[in-house]
Amino acid sequence: MYLWIKALHVVAIISWMAGLLYLPRLFVYHAETAPGPQSETFKIMERRLYRYIMTPAMTVAWLTGFYLAVEGGALSSGWFHVKATLVVLMTAAHVHDGVLQRRFAADANRHSSRYYRVLNEIPTLLMIGIVVLVIVKPF
Repeated sequence: MYLWIKALHVVAIISWMAGLLYLPRLFVYHAETAPGPQSETFKIMERRLYRYIMTPAMTVAWLTGFYLAVEGGALSSGWFHVKATLVVLMTAAHVHDGVLQRRFAADANRHSSRYYRVLNEIPTLLMIGIVVLVIVKPF
């Protein structure tokens, strides 16, 4: 059963990461769009991505990850504590994306497209750290 849960975990992470990388890119384009039909299309895309793909994928990643950590004995490992901290930061990025998505939905965006371009790099950096810790287990 452990390997099936691990496979589900990897699929959930891939789905979650895809959303974390794509949603800020949608924000870049949305921020550059005037109110109107195109803006309304972005709102629909952003809402569906966040609610129906990203949030369920994050939930499955957390649940399966916790199971794997307990069953795999990682909870007492130093590398796991750092990795878990990075996952918490990734979750904070997810929640922040949700706040931004709701602001766009209410036509209350406060940032330029440049802000979203920079924001788009944060999940990538966190992902690199997480992957290195999981694969290398340096301590």
